[in-house]
Parts: sequence; C-alpha cells; structure tokens
Amino acid sequence: MTKQTALYAQHQGLGAAFTDFGGWQMPLKYRSELEEHHTVRRAAGIFDLSHMGEVLVSGPQAAEFLNYALVSNLAVIAVGKAKYSLICTPEGGVIDDLITYRLAEDEFLVVPNASNSDAVAAELRERAVNFDVQVEDQSEETALIAVQGPNAEAILLGMATGSDQAAITSLKYYAAVHVELAGLRVLLARTGYTGEDGFELFIGSGDAAQLWNAVTEAGDGHGLAPCGLAARDSLRLEAGMPLYGHELGLDINPFEAGLGPVVSLKKSDDFVGRSVLEPLKGETPARKLVGLRGTGRRSARAGYGVVADGRTVGTVTSGLPSPTLGYPIALAYVETALAEPGTELEVDLRGRPEGFTVVELPFYRRPGRS
Repeated sequence: MTKQTALYAQHQGLGAAFTDFGGWQMPLKYRSELEEHHTVRRAAGIFDLSHMGEVLVSGPQAAEFLNYALVSNLAVIAVGKAKYSLICTPEGGVIDDLITYRLAEDEFLVVPNASNSDAVAAELRERAVNFDVQVEDQSEETALIAVQGPNAEAILLGMATGSDQAAITSLKYYAAVHVELAGLRVLLARTGYTGEDGFELFIGSGDAAQLWNAVTEAGDGHGLAPCGLAARDSLRLEAGMPLYGHELGLDINPFEAGLGPVVSLKKSDDFVGRSVLEPLKGETPARKLVGLRGTGRRSARAGYGVVADGRTVGTVTSGLPSPTLGYPIALAYVETALAEPGTELEVDLRGRPEGFTVVELPFYRRPGRS
C-alpha cells in the first residue's frame, strides 16, 4: 500500500494527477508538465518533497560516525552548512546520494531519497554500533516543501520579518538556518535540485498544510504555482543532476558517475567502501556518465543503447526533449574513450539511429551563474 504525505489533501484539492514514487502517492502534475517546468524557470514553483527521508544523527561522536558511514568528510562542515555525499556499500556501489546538514556541533540531519529512506536509516543504525551516537529516523513526522525559481527569495521574504528576513537574504548555497515564516518555525535550507535558486522548508508534518497554504498565499503576485514530479525530473535533467535508480545504483561507483570529488581520501578516518574506492581514484573507469545533445528532434529514453560505428558502447539513463533549450538531451554511461565533449554518437531509438553529441554538463545554467 502506497503512503500519502501530510499534503495529500492539498494536492487533491488542486486536481493533481498522482503517481506511485518510492512507495508514496505523489503529484505527477497539476496541469501541463511543460507549463510547470517553465513556471520554475521564469517565476517559482512549490513542490511537496515530504516523501524524502530525514534521519537525525546526534551525540558526542556524530561527526566521527558520519565520516565512517559516508564517503565525504562531514567533520569539517561548519554548523549551518551542508554537504552532498554518498553512502556506499563495502564493495563501492552507491546505496544512495544524500545531503547532510550540520545543525549543531554534535547534531546532523541526513536527507536520503524517498525510495532509499528506510534502507539508509537501517544502514546508518547498523554502522553506528561502535559509536556514541543516536540515529533517529524522523521521516514520518517531518514534512518538506521546496520553493524553487528566480522569485523564490522574494516569496519567502514576504513571509518573514526583521532578522528572519536578513537570515533569508544572507543564506548561502548549501546552508541552512532556523527561521520563522508566517508564524511557523522552520528549518530553511538553500540547496535545490532544479538548477534555479531555491529553498527547502523542513517542518513538522502537523504544520505542513498551514505552511503550504501560507507559501501559496505569499506567492500571489510572484507567479508561484504548484509543480509535480514530472517537472522536477525535466528540471533536474537540464541541470545535469543524477537521479538514483537511473544515474546512480548499487552497480555504479562514484568515479564512473563523475562524483569522484565527493569521495574524501584526505580524511584519516576509515569509511565503508574505502578499501575498494581508494585504488580506483587514480584509475580510468571503463565507463563514464556523460551529457548528450540530440542533433535531431527525436529524444532518447532510459534504457536505449548508445552506438558508435555500429557497436553498442553505452546506455542512456535519462532523456527527454529539453523544454528550456528546445532540443533533446540525455544522460548516458558510455565507454570512457568516447566520453570527450564533441564526440559524435548515435542512440538506437527502437531500431532507428539518431545522432547525439557528447557535451559538457550541466545542459542549463541559470542566468548570472557560471
């Protein structure tokens, strides 16, 4: 049986079309996914991300423990900052990619993906046995709302007063702060998964509907509209961001995925998977994740083969027509020798070859950001 977020009634009232995602009934779209995509690029969209996990790690050895459990150096994060990282198997495969926020010297919030939330929480508990830490899965009692787009900051400023307004404007990328919005205390983060400026609002599930309604009201006049998972997927693909189950998985290591810099081999701590990942640091992987730009109008889809000189050399992991750029884009794993930007390849679109060119990622950068 699929689960529902605390905002399910709001989505029903807005006429959302639902889909099963990671065991949750989530809004796929409210109107045209193309319209929702453009809304985020041009104004702002509000997303329900309450299907994501929230795992609180606290205690005297919290930083030391996370340095063991994850591949990155979490101990160096300042309070109020965040880091993107991976939790890997002992064999080096990716269990999940996640964001970790340092809330205090001995307190961290780990945010895994919805489909992996239970597995990550269980894995963290298992890895914590030799550390003086508490691992508390707070996913059920936590809601998460995202506001993404060029007008996101203005919308939130309309919900805050005084020092909270200053906290919003001064909040840097990959950072978080507690503020009061429309009378509600929230943990406000500035990370995002769309390629636009934006914020994530963590709040107790019991206050989620009130916060959603307050953001919606504050968005009047700023072009804010609710957006579903379809637009979220096209936005993240334009931004070149991986989706677990497509670009990341147990059979993929961080170096193949272009996430080698996430793996901290400078930290002295041992970590799960280090013995396998460390030797890979200086090696050239057999395959690499690349961006592909279509030379025609037809789009590649996940699972389609990538071909060079009549030989299959890779597989598409995500693909669609880019609403912003106006041409087909895709992510694919290809043989490393063919991964250089400018390389001409083909994708087998159900028996019909279509030309694609390897390009640098991301496909899209918001104006003013290099």
